Amino acid sequence: MPLWEELYALCEDIMARPKAYSLACSGKVLATLFFEPSTRTNFSFQAAMMRLGGSVFGFSEPSATSTAKGETFADTVRMMSSYADAIVIRSPYEGAALAASLYSEVPIINAGDGGHLHPTQTLTDLTTIRRKRGAIEKLTVGLCGDLLYGRTIHSLVLALSRFPEISFYLISPRELSIPDYMLAHLKQLNQKYIETTNLESVLPQLDILYMTRVQRERFDDPAKYERLKNVFILNRRKLMAAKEDLLVMHPLPRLEEIARDVDDDPRAAYFEQARLGMFIRMALLYKMTHMPRIPAEPLRDNTEGVCVNERCITKKEPYLPKLAKPGAPGQCAYCDKNLLTR
Repeated sequence: MPLWEELYALCEDIMARPKAYSLACSGKVLATLFFEPSTRTNFSFQAAMMRLGGSVFGFSEPSATSTAKGETFADTVRMMSSYADAIVIRSPYEGAALAASLYSEVPIINAGDGGHLHPTQTLTDLTTIRRKRGAIEKLTVGLCGDLLYGRTIHSLVLALSRFPEISFYLISPRELSIPDYMLAHLKQLNQKYIETTNLESVLPQLDILYMTRVQRERFDDPAKYERLKNVFILNRRKLMAAKEDLLVMHPLPRLEEIARDVDDDPRAAYFEQARLGMFIRMALLYKMTHMPRIPAEPLRDNTEGVCVNERCITKKEPYLPKLAKPGAPGQCAYCDKNLLTR
């Protein structure tokens, strides 16, 4: 059984029989290392572990830890892996989770790395689609908002492209269009997609509309953020043109991109989406905390290339081994951006 099907089946069983899993992680400890602010993801993981009977420790303010004293990221991970059975990490630096996995002897769970990926949000999204629609196939999916820095978008595209007969509408301002490496992935798979700047023109064709906020924290230019932040706003009037069984999803937090008058529409799934995230994370934690400890592999460079991405973890932690993506020697293994060969 593919890993996704196995996780989803476990998630369904946990939802159906929560008491049967109330001590499933008794004696297990989860470390939550949040180098970047989080509400839903952080508390969702904590609630998931506690509902499994496990314990949680960690931080959500790195200035109160030894990293503020100059401790390296690698040393922090090494120490945490000696205390915990699994580590959840969020970082503003892209590729941080992969970097952490090089120094940890326990499983690393990526809770978001900069504008790169957010895999457990994608598990949440897939769970919502499967739960609400019964299957993940033959869907037209609109991804709307910040597609450039939207790590939830990037993860969801990578995941949905593995399912049959999925087509995408990529809806964004040109300045926030999806990164080239994501387009290359879609083209390699001969995936159907159309890029557009107009939400209303494609709304009637969508089975799923995945809205995202324009992320202030990813912008170096405040004026650019102010200009782009409310380009797309979904409201009840616009929904009148949509299918009756449309799913409106959002990873949250939302700002103005979904009006409050959408909340009581039966097509609005984003609050249930957040709740389902806790249950799929319970399934993931159950699986990962029962894995054996694996000694870290020796660290060796496999490229001379230097990542061009200033947000890559290799810029913050220059001692990290230089790694190219397997099968793509011109791409950084940490953040998927291009490598520059000197």
